[in-house]
Amino acid sequence: MNRRVSGPGALLALYGFLVAYAALSLMPFAWMLITSFKEQAALFQLPPSFRPSLLFTDTPMANYSVIWNERNFVTFFRNSAFVSFMAAIGQVFTCALAGYAFARLPLPGKNIIFAIILATAFVPTEVTIIPEFLLMRGFGWLDTFLPLIVPSFLVGAFGTFMLREYFASLPHDYAEAARMDGAREFRIFWRIYLPLAQPALISVFVIAFINNWDELLRPLLYLTSPDLYTVPLGLLSFVSQYEAAWGQLMAGSVISTLPLIIIYVLTQRYVLAGFSGGGVKG
Repeated sequence: MNRRVSGPGALLALYGFLVAYAALSLMPFAWMLITSFKEQAALFQLPPSFRPSLLFTDTPMANYSVIWNERNFVTFFRNSAFVSFMAAIGQVFTCALAGYAFARLPLPGKNIIFAIILATAFVPTEVTIIPEFLLMRGFGWLDTFLPLIVPSFLVGAFGTFMLREYFASLPHDYAEAARMDGAREFRIFWRIYLPLAQPALISVFVIAFINNWDELLRPLLYLTSPDLYTVPLGLLSFVSQYEAAWGQLMAGSVISTLPLIIIYVLTQRYVLAGFSGGGVKG
């Protein structure tokens, strides 16, 4: 039996819990932001201080200036943006094709194929990374962006599942009317159902972009030239065997987090519509 929260006391308790939960969730980002405005000597102060010491000096943006002008962070940022965008576009395109085929086309054995694709979501990346590395080396793609982009053009399990559910939830009348007018299947997909699936497409793009932006394992394996480093690999270079530039590392982490926050804020309503419209509900 569902019960609604009623009464000022219950509402106050609910809002208090939500505020506390939000504060705990934002605490790591807040600490990262504060640390990015600290001098190296102030990082290990006991007890820890929430005072951003650099803000009260003549060089408040010292850590940001160093990573932006001296640590090649602009290149890292540009590389991550290119790789993440291209990989996300590839994921959206192939998952849209596969999702539409599984949802709308009378393919023999499509349920078995769909189950196999979903099963790949349970296989850890570490299990397949060695044969994948040998394959990329055989193609001569080492130390290029291709190993970071091309695999994303293959059908992804989550994106295929989400778009299949979304296409299946759309009315069949549109396709029947288009067929009566002589439209072929690809034209029906491209001109009718793809525009209707915009929320789901944006959701898949955002998720794929974030996953590729945060990817560390593949850049670590495939990239050796510093000019090709992505943001996670560039941040890793701030940590050496004997010391770490924690202030600069936190400044780089703040900068690398901002695009993800901005993208999600700008596309939030589409993401929510994409999850709810296709029946992919938490």
